Amino acid sequence: MSGLPLEGRVALVTGGSRGLGREMVRALARAGADVVITSRKQEACQKLAEEVTAETGRRAFAYGCHVGHWDELDGLVEATYERFGRLDVLVNNAGMSPLFGGLDAVSEELFDKVIGVNLKGPFRLTALAGARMKAAGSGVVINVSSVSAVRPVPAELPYSAAKAGLQSLTSGFAQSLGPEVRVNTLMAGPFLTDISKAWDMESFAAAARHYPLQRAGDPGEVVGAALFLATDASSFVSGALLSVDGGMSVARP
Repeated sequence: MSGLPLEGRVALVTGGSRGLGREMVRALARAGADVVITSRKQEACQKLAEEVTAETGRRAFAYGCHVGHWDELDGLVEATYERFGRLDVLVNNAGMSPLFGGLDAVSEELFDKVIGVNLKGPFRLTALAGARMKAAGSGVVINVSSVSAVRPVPAELPYSAAKAGLQSLTSGFAQSLGPEVRVNTLMAGPFLTDISKAWDMESFAAAARHYPLQRAGDPGEVVGAALFLATDASSFVSGALLSVDGGMSVARP
């Protein structure tokens, strides 16, 4: 026995090939889990899977899937159980927040895509995987939300609404899948992932002065919270919201 907290378990991370998802995949594997890495880009998932196995020795399975497409999620769950025979940790991390003009310029297609990836997909995937976890007697679901859910701004309003809905799903699924399965929200703040390259950093720095930690997070700083929720360290935690946002959610406007 290695003594690793996730030894013998299997974790699936959506949006797992980059950003916070990538950091969580690597951390879960280092903690002993075999991992399923899924995103729309199969090649990116495969590349990370090879890196994870080389680094940790854990089995890593790459599966290309669009989380916003309802009918693709059955295949993702089936492939996971065919490969590993189990699923212990589901991380609903995939998200998207496209740029748009004014709110009156938001098309139905854009709105539906945002809702699909950020809300519809996690609902369906949690329903499918959660039912199997509950039947097996244990499991963990982590919904990765955003501080935007509680501090919405016009430029992200469809995304904010979807993430607020995701936090509602956490509460509902915690009740539906308990006591066998724990369901929690990790509410992320601003992190310096590849998406941050498009930020106006001068404006961000000015706003960040009002946050308790006065900065954005390094992607690796999500790891501690993710492992807490994924492991037995949080065995009496379900239906909870854990903010990893540098204090942004409690900062004054």
